[in-house]
Amino acid sequence: MIQFSFEAPGAGSPWRDTWDKARQVSPTSISEMDLCYKYFGVRAELVVDGVEVISGQGHVTLVDLALSLRHALNRLSSGGDAAIGFTENDEVIRLRRDGDRVVITSSKREWRVSVEREELVGAFIEFLREAHSRLTEFVPGLTDNPVIQGFTPE
Repeated sequence: MIQFSFEAPGAGSPWRDTWDKARQVSPTSISEMDLCYKYFGVRAELVVDGVEVISGQGHVTLVDLALSLRHALNRLSSGGDAAIGFTENDEVIRLRRDGDRVVITSSKREWRVSVEREELVGAFIEFLREAHSRLTEFVPGLTDNPVIQGFTPE
């Protein structure tokens, strides 16, 4: 079973500024670099069969994570292995194809979990849809931003 979710920071959190400041600039012209490093901090959590793959304890930027997931999704869908990296730390989550399954490991922690490829792909697609929805509801002009359009699953 896979649980993959994110939570935007609430009022009073310094991370809330990463959302509010995005409303103060032109959404279509926000660069990929700024979207990945300056805006939309969230607590993201990925749990696979009880193993905490991505911890909900710290913050990551949603667009950076979404772009990494989009790349991983493309690699997995084309039959390759993939990885998810983080700007905020040097951990790498490795996704290695093993037949119809994907073996997930961490460069920093001692665990290993295996999941059906289709289930993982489905979880990534749902996460990306939810990220796109939340971002474009919060800043409607982001629907025209090419970076945001780029991580939307077809």
